[in-house]
Amino acid sequence: MGQHFFFDIGKGNSLAFFWFPDAPDSQPGVSHPVSVVGRGPITSAHASMNHVAFDVPAEKIDEYQKRLEDAGVDVTSVVNHDDSERGASPTITDTTFVRSLYFTDPDGIMLEFAAWTREFDASDVRHEPAKAVE
Repeated sequence: MGQHFFFDIGKGNSLAFFWFPDAPDSQPGVSHPVSVVGRGPITSAHASMNHVAFDVPAEKIDEYQKRLEDAGVDVTSVVNHDDSERGASPTITDTTFVRSLYFTDPDGIMLEFAAWTREFDASDVRHEPAKAVE
């Protein structure tokens, strides 16, 4: 028998985790990424837990990065995701759509705080939607 934990993540939402005494160890690169964004491969197996993103206010992202760092959490710098060729810039640009920071939970699952800087619209769609069966 195991344990089931629920964490209140705000706005009436919860995040649940299970713990089992006889569960196998996690397998980085399979059950979750080996690294966090910007520090190595973030590939994980299909049906695995790649990462969980939490929406945070844009004006708080830098403060949250510092608070995590001050608490001893190994956290990335803020990543400014944008429409550039690289997909991110060291500074906020006209095409920045989300500012993110990444860290891991005690089990190695990558967590993201995501501060959206603009809403998506039709101009953000650059490909035809995929279909399950052609």
